[in-house]
Amino acid sequence: MLYANAKAKLVMSALLLALPLSACATEREAMETGTETTVREEVEKPAMTAERTSATTTGTTGNVDLVDSLQGGYTELATGLDIPWSMQFAGDTVYITQRGGGIVQVKDGKQTVQKVQTSKPLRVVGEAGLTGLVLDPDFATNQTAYIYHAYEQNGQGLNRIVRIKLTNGVWKEQKALLEGIPGGRIHEGGRLAFGPDGMLYSTSGEAGRRELSQDRSSLGGKILRMTKDGKVPQDNPFANSYVYAYGLRNSQGLAWTSNGTLYAADHGPSGGAIPGGGTDRTGLDEINIIKKGANYGWPNVIGTQTAKGITAPIYVAGSRAIAPSGIAATPEDTILVATLAGESLKLFDPSTRKMTNILTDVGRVRDVMVHNGHIYILTNNTSRGSAGENDDRLLRLK
Repeated sequence: MLYANAKAKLVMSALLLALPLSACATEREAMETGTETTVREEVEKPAMTAERTSATTTGTTGNVDLVDSLQGGYTELATGLDIPWSMQFAGDTVYITQRGGGIVQVKDGKQTVQKVQTSKPLRVVGEAGLTGLVLDPDFATNQTAYIYHAYEQNGQGLNRIVRIKLTNGVWKEQKALLEGIPGGRIHEGGRLAFGPDGMLYSTSGEAGRRELSQDRSSLGGKILRMTKDGKVPQDNPFANSYVYAYGLRNSQGLAWTSNGTLYAADHGPSGGAIPGGGTDRTGLDEINIIKKGANYGWPNVIGTQTAKGITAPIYVAGSRAIAPSGIAATPEDTILVATLAGESLKLFDPSTRKMTNILTDVGRVRDVMVHNGHIYILTNNTSRGSAGENDDRLLRLK
C-alpha cells in the first residue's frame, strides 16, 4: 500500500508510528527494573491500496522527494524467484542471488538462472546459503562480482567472501577473499557493499553464538572491511583485523548517505533461550550509524540500554519485531528499510528518527535498492512467509 504524493501525510503517519526520543529514558529504566515498556512500537496503519500495474514507472522531477513522487502501485519485473536475497544493477540488467543457489539475471523482460561455480560447495541449511552479492565498480569491463556464501568444513558451518566472474553465462570463482566467517543455521549476516572509500564492506552474524559479537578476534557479529583483493586496509581500527565495528547480532543492511555516513540495520532479540538460563525479549531491532572501531553492545546491551564504551543505535523498534534486512539511502538522505517480520517497506528519517510505512501489501521484504530514480524491492515469502502465486518477486514502485 503506497502513500499518496504528499510529504505532509508521511510526517503525520510518522508521528503515529513511533514514540518520541524522550521515551528512551523510560525504556532504560524499565529494563533495569524488569518492567517492560515499549519504545517506538511499530503501529501498522492502513494506507492507500497498491494498484498492480504494468505501466512504466516515472522518475522524480524538480524538487520532489523520491518517496513523495510515488503515485501508488508497483510493476512486477520478475516472478517465481526462489528465496531471493540480494540484488544488483548493471545498467538496466538486474542480478539476484537465490539462497538455494544460482544468480537470476533479469534482462529485457527475460529471467535466466545462471550457475555459480565455487571451489567449496554451497551449504544450504536454515538461513545459510548464497546470500550477499555486489558487483565490482568496474563490472562493465571486468564482469566480476563478489558473493557471500555458506560452506562446510570439518562438519562446521562457515561463510566466505569470494570474487566471481561471469563467463559465457556462468559465474566462476576467481579468488577467495575471506573464509572462516562463523556460520550455522541462523544469524548468518551476509550483506556486501562497496563504500565511498572504495573498500568492500560485509556484515556478519554471530551464528547464534552471542559471545562472538564481543570477541574482536572472531569474525562473527561484525561489520568487516577489506580491499577488493581481500587485504586488511591499513586504516582499519584494529591492527591486522578485518573488524571495522562489532557488538552486532545479525546485521543484514548497509547504506551510505551523501555525506558518507554509514548506516546498518541489525536484528534484535528473537525471544529465544539464553545460554545459561533465561529467555530473550523480542523486537528491539536497530538502525545504527556505524563508526570506525565502535562497539554496539550485543549481547551485553540491547535496545536503548547504555553502558560505558557502547555506541547507541539511532533507532530502536518496539517489542514487536520488524526484522530489518536490506536498506538503501534515498537522494534525500532518508533510509528505506526492507522488513521481514514487519512485512513492509519502511522509511526511516534520521533527522526526526521516525519510521513510517511505504508499502505493506506484498508480505516479507528482503532487499531494497534505489536505481535511476526508482525504488526496487525483493519479496521473501518463499522463506517462512505465505507465498503467493507469483512469489517471490522483483518489484519496481511507481
